[in-house]
Amino acid sequence: MGDIEGYKFFIMTSLFFALLVLATFFVMEGVTWLTHKYVMHGFLWHLHRDHHQKEPGFFEKNDWFFVIFAVPSVLLIYFGTVNSIWWMQAIGFGIMAYGFAYFLVHDVIIHQRFKWFDRSNNTYIRAIRWAHKMHHKHLEKQEGESFGMLMIHRKYWNKVIRHKKLMAGKKVGYAPESEERIYREA
Repeated sequence: MGDIEGYKFFIMTSLFFALLVLATFFVMEGVTWLTHKYVMHGFLWHLHRDHHQKEPGFFEKNDWFFVIFAVPSVLLIYFGTVNSIWWMQAIGFGIMAYGFAYFLVHDVIIHQRFKWFDRSNNTYIRAIRWAHKMHHKHLEKQEGESFGMLMIHRKYWNKVIRHKKLMAGKKVGYAPESEERIYREA
């Protein structure tokens, strides 16, 4: 294979690699929804229960799902690297990227186990927080709703948008007025 052909092969392989990572990332939302509804709220409820029925301490049994979901990612990356199978690596990295996004959204933004982003007026963030709140209103494994993480039902978006429009027209009584306005009116 000549230099040009090798370069084209590298570019095409890199492009397919990136596309497969992205495709895996998006497929993982469906995998997460199905796993959350039928496994975590099903036969592995004993590991997920303490996430709905809070117990003292920083760690939960539910945190074992992080390990369970990391295993396929690590194995795919490892065997893809050892055997030079790029598509295995890509799928493994796609799962890993989704796991990182899940950690940021679920543990940092929603449950605020780490106080990195404790307040946000972003519509998407408020909508995923509201959807997750509706999921957690159910303390038992039956009758749940909103099992996904990154893609949420339109009704949660609409609720947040309605609330933002309502609040936009109201002056909040406890908020201090800006100094510029005070000086202008004086």
